[in-house]
Amino acid sequence: MGSVVVDCADPASLAAFWAAVTGYAVREGDDDTWQMLVGPAGQPNIGFQKVPEPKRVKNRVHIDLYAVDEKAAAGRIEALGATRLYVSENPDDIFVTLADPEGNEFCVCRQA
Repeated sequence: MGSVVVDCADPASLAAFWAAVTGYAVREGDDDTWQMLVGPAGQPNIGFQKVPEPKRVKNRVHIDLYAVDEKAAAGRIEALGATRLYVSENPDDIFVTLADPEGNEFCVCRQA
């Protein structure tokens, strides 16, 4: 498996946030321009690449995290610095949409 790469302004701080969210290990990188989180075997790594431009629009690709209790998991992630954007009210599609500290959207979905 490869990597999902997130463009950002501060790779080191965003990697630290996502390491706390996912439990992935931070691999040594260039703090100024690149950081990598290494996931368990078979799971994609997550890279953080410094770019000069700020985020302007909704993500076209996002990360979905799975949890038995999506609301509790979302609350834990909010305590780490995420912002709650949306809570699904559809009983057939249960999820919470959050934004990381740089505004990148992701979802915490109920694990079936």
